[in-house]
Amino acid sequence: MTFTSIPVTRRQLPLHVHIATLFIVLILLLGGAVIWNSYAETTRLMLRAADERFERIADNTARQLQMLAAPVAITVDLLAWQRLTFATSLTERLDSLDYLREALAQSEHLAALYIGYDDGDFFLLRLLPENSPLRAAFAAPDPARYLVQSVERDEVGAITATFLFFDSDLNLLRRDSRPDYTFDPRTRPWYRMARTGAERIRTDPYLFFTTREAGITVARRATTGLAVVGADLALRDLSAVLAASRFLPGTQLALFEDRGQVIAYPDAARLPREGDAGDRRLATLAELNEPALARLDQDWRDPERRAARLDPAGFTLETAGQIWRGMVKTLPFQGGTPLFLALAVPQNELLADAVRIRDQSVLIAIGLVLLALPVTWLLAHRIARHLQSLVGEAARIRRFDFHQPIAIRSIIAEVNQLARAMDLMKSTIRRFLDIGSALAAERHFDRLLDRVLAETLALAQGDAGILFLVSDDERELRPAAARRLKEAGAVAVDRLAALSLTEPQPHPLVEAAQATDPQIRPLAPGEPLADYLAPLSDPPIERAGQLIVVPLRNRQQELVGVLALLKAGSASNETRIAQELLAFIAALSGTSAVSIENQRLLHAQKNLFESFIRLLADAIDAKSPYTGGHCARVPELTKLLAQAACADRAGAFQDFALSEAGWEELHIACWLHDCGKITTPEYVVDKATKLETIYDRIHEVRMRFEVLKRDAEIACWRQIADGGDRAALRAQLDAEWRTLDDDFAFVARCNQGGEFMAPEPIARIQRLAERTWLRTLDDRLGLSHEEQTRKERAPASPLPAVEPLLADKPEHRFERGPQDRIEADNPWGFRLNVPELLYNRGEIHNLCVGRGTLTEEDRYKINEHIVQTIVMLSRLPFPKPLRRVPEIAGGHHEKMDGNGYPKRLRREQMSVLARMMAIADIFEALTAIDRPYKSGKTLSEALRIMARMSQDQHIDPELFELFLRAGVYQQYAERFLRPEQIDAVHIEDYLMPVA
Repeated sequence: MTFTSIPVTRRQLPLHVHIATLFIVLILLLGGAVIWNSYAETTRLMLRAADERFERIADNTARQLQMLAAPVAITVDLLAWQRLTFATSLTERLDSLDYLREALAQSEHLAALYIGYDDGDFFLLRLLPENSPLRAAFAAPDPARYLVQSVERDEVGAITATFLFFDSDLNLLRRDSRPDYTFDPRTRPWYRMARTGAERIRTDPYLFFTTREAGITVARRATTGLAVVGADLALRDLSAVLAASRFLPGTQLALFEDRGQVIAYPDAARLPREGDAGDRRLATLAELNEPALARLDQDWRDPERRAARLDPAGFTLETAGQIWRGMVKTLPFQGGTPLFLALAVPQNELLADAVRIRDQSVLIAIGLVLLALPVTWLLAHRIARHLQSLVGEAARIRRFDFHQPIAIRSIIAEVNQLARAMDLMKSTIRRFLDIGSALAAERHFDRLLDRVLAETLALAQGDAGILFLVSDDERELRPAAARRLKEAGAVAVDRLAALSLTEPQPHPLVEAAQATDPQIRPLAPGEPLADYLAPLSDPPIERAGQLIVVPLRNRQQELVGVLALLKAGSASNETRIAQELLAFIAALSGTSAVSIENQRLLHAQKNLFESFIRLLADAIDAKSPYTGGHCARVPELTKLLAQAACADRAGAFQDFALSEAGWEELHIACWLHDCGKITTPEYVVDKATKLETIYDRIHEVRMRFEVLKRDAEIACWRQIADGGDRAALRAQLDAEWRTLDDDFAFVARCNQGGEFMAPEPIARIQRLAERTWLRTLDDRLGLSHEEQTRKERAPASPLPAVEPLLADKPEHRFERGPQDRIEADNPWGFRLNVPELLYNRGEIHNLCVGRGTLTEEDRYKINEHIVQTIVMLSRLPFPKPLRRVPEIAGGHHEKMDGNGYPKRLRREQMSVLARMMAIADIFEALTAIDRPYKSGKTLSEALRIMARMSQDQHIDPELFELFLRAGVYQQYAERFLRPEQIDAVHIEDYLMPVA
């Protein structure tokens, strides 16, 4: 039987680990979702707040621009109407100095007011703030507050440039002539732009010519049309505004115009740049060396990407390995193209608080998980504890441990249901296995049938039952066992008739038995089925009941028997049978059917094996009359001795006992103890004379003597024919014939082997062998192949050939082949003196055998039967209870002193049963009356010989004593010996040492 398991592709974990893991994962997922949602919402709010802050910064910057530009625009508009616009000399223009000073005072961001005339004159008033780099640039005196820059051109184009320094009260402090100052306003962009129309204009941001500061010029053509008034608006304060607007360390703010030149930047010192021609200009976004602004500069030059950057929702860009959140706002500016405010913040700084909140939330979640872990683990363990107990119960079931019931109470309904189901399953399996084990352990067929019926009847809680078996010819259902539960005992089945399986109208039981599954039939009083079951019901069936008919089928689904279980009805209600019980009975019926079939098969196999054993033993006994009934009588005698040993309660065998398997082992060993004789040639076993092989060769020798006698007679008559003395020759012939007759009689007596061959008879045989006779026919004609091969060992003699009367010829020697040899390290442990030849049929060699008729080779061949017995039995696959059969059967020629045959075992190396068989084998051989070569000995003679063998340690003395004291010899004699062999025996005579 092969056990398989469910394939496992990954590691399995206990349920409480899964539950705890599930809770922890849910907590982590929930916490992660909350943290992520909080982080995402915080991020969204912070980005929104950043966008709103961007809007506020843009609005603030726009207001600052408006605040800067509005006063300047008003001042320029008013100045366009002043008389200063048509003044023609420096003196006239200085008369308006008070007005210009007041105009400068209106805006702190106004750097200068000026007028450019059509004739190239230029008049400018500039404020000189304290600590301003302008003061050093113009070498202004310390009290100087204002600077007037004047350029006058005469009719021929000569230029008079004058710088006048005034204090705060417009007192002239110093007047400098500047011939190097050749400024011509008509060349400036603001002048040209203002001349083209009457509206106020604004220049693009640029570096002022004089101060080199970033700013713009607001200009307008004078109402007289003869001049252009202008004002320089310094944008240095816008950079301060942007610097103040930075809300994070990495914030980048830049106010730039359409071409990308930066007007205002928090670090204003980085705005001026040297141009290619050596002039100074404003830096571009890219030249500020800030990654976000440099990337924006690239995008600004592409129309599509510029549009994306102007998206009111803002933008996100990644550059230099950093993500930036940014926005570009368009700021309208009076009198010119709009300006653009770029804002960019590193996202990690912008979302630093969100990340910090997220990290804090993660730490809090981890803390909560750590706190929840033991609680969850404990809760999961408590939930899974009962399931773990059920797993343990399942493991006990797997180990076939059904002793303890399952007592689990859980708050979980499914666990309780599973526990109850497992308890029922455990009880069912336990009962099923108990019944199966009981049925399997029962070895007696009749008791097995009764056990099957009793167990099934008890399980079904029936009142009575019958077990039918299909007959060997499969024509009948024959009652094999019957019982009533109340009586707790069997009922004689002879009161129940067999049921035919071949009738056209089958009996109701037979009809029900044809089904595959158990059938339930109603049983009413008075119907034929109730009448048939009447012997089982006492008192008779008086109320309606039920009959459960359970077919018993083998592995081939063939019907082997039927179980009929009677459940009598009760007065209260009709008997009902649960389907679970019916299914259990059906399962049990399969086990019962298999057990019955197995016992039948086992019984049949044992009978077949027993038949083969007896067939072999009978064949051995029938093969040769010299063995007689030996194979049949030795088992009986051995069993008698074994029974005596089992019955011994005070002697040497008081602890000896044989189980049923032991008796079977002894029985088989006894019957097969001489099975090796099947390989022994009959002519060796039956060799009654020394020259006998397949036939007695004494006839050949007699014929040779006859030839010698004829030769002598022929010689006599020849001599008489030649004129010899007839009477003398006849007397000589008679004497020679008498000698030959005597010699042949001597050879014939030697051939019988009835006397010991002393040296004198052997010498006479050898002298007779020297006589010769004349052979005139080829002795190699008509031979078998093997004999022809042996003949060819010596060259053929030419005819006529002189042959010895008796000879040991080469063809008489049968060589022993490899298959007939037994090596010293043979696997069976044989210790034998193996003759060199397989057979030696030499005439002189056989006639000179010292005692009996057998040569050494013949005797080995006969004794070899025990070797073959062991070899043959060792090759049989005996089951474990019968594995000692070869040892028991093959030890009956061993001797207690270790000089036995074929293993030379000593007493302690042999089992008791093997020693018993040795005694039985000897006693049977001594007393056998069916051996043609001898007569059976009497009891006293046989026991005397065996007593001597016991004394010489040829047989076991203790067993021989038991053989005598228990009267085993007497029991055997009464059954198998003739009356004349049974003489008076005094066992004390044989228990004492034999002289």
